[in-house]
Amino acid sequence: MRVLIDTNVILDFLQKREPFYESAAKIIVSCREQIIQGCISAQSIADMFYILRKDYTLEERRRILLDICQIMSVETIDKYKLIAALQNKNFNDLEDCLQAECAISLNAEYIVTRNVKHFDKSTVSIITPKDFCSKFFTTL
Repeated sequence: MRVLIDTNVILDFLQKREPFYESAAKIIVSCREQIIQGCISAQSIADMFYILRKDYTLEERRRILLDICQIMSVETIDKYKLIAALQNKNFNDLEDCLQAECAISLNAEYIVTRNVKHFDKSTVSIITPKDFCSKFFTTL
């Protein structure tokens, strides 16, 4: 199963944010173990590099994000995705629309995010990390 994992889920894992950490960890570990095919947008890497500066050194951020790139597919943001996102009037937030465009390009079955309301007009099914784990994993 191929899923696009939103930035907030990966940050929940990396920053051990409660009460979201357990679900995020299960999803990331499942990607590492190739139980599911996790995908992220290239934009997520850039966003996380900036956001994680308060918690990790430059070298730690590079190592962490290189690890993420090893266990997940990374979908590029190209001119066509940018144009599609800019023309898409169903989304108010460009970043969320770009995530949805990446999910479409990847033929993802789900976008896993805590911001379900941000994706209510997505053509790709949306699911929270907790609901994803409940639906697809026997234990959490």
